Amino acid sequence: MKKTSLSSALIIALAGTLALAGCKKKEETVPPPAASTPAPAPMSEPAPAPAASAVSVTSVTVGNTAAADKSVAPVAMIGSKDKIIVSVKTDGAASNATLGAKLTYQDGQVAGEQSATLNTSGAETTNIEFSKASAWPAGKYRADVTLDGQPVGTTQEFEVK
Repeated sequence: MKKTSLSSALIIALAGTLALAGCKKKEETVPPPAASTPAPAPMSEPAPAPAASAVSVTSVTVGNTAAADKSVAPVAMIGSKDKIIVSVKTDGAASNATLGAKLTYQDGQVAGEQSATLNTSGAETTNIEFSKASAWPAGKYRADVTLDGQPVGTTQEFEVK
């Protein structure tokens, strides 16, 4: 009986060894990247968005009248029948950049959204006007500005009485 038990034990050990050897991963050699290939960015940091234009927003003002030079005096209260002007001062160069303005009512509802195409090579003021045939609902509003879809400037808050 010792021969049969020893033979069985050897066969089981041999089968286990073969099974383990078959499961072992083969090591593959990967050639190192070429020296001219840049290293990929780490996954934890988002890749910077490509610069669409070299223009920046220097100020955002909300008012209801514009001067001849497009400047707008800031106001905190606007009449319900007044037009709302979002005045955006920019500096730098841009070709076909999209400047957007969005008015949001106090309950989160979008009260108006418009855009303008910006072509400039220096300091410029762009006014985006919102008007309504009926009266603006009384309450608090927020004006947000975007440049090529990215938020810029400081959010302006005002009230319609």
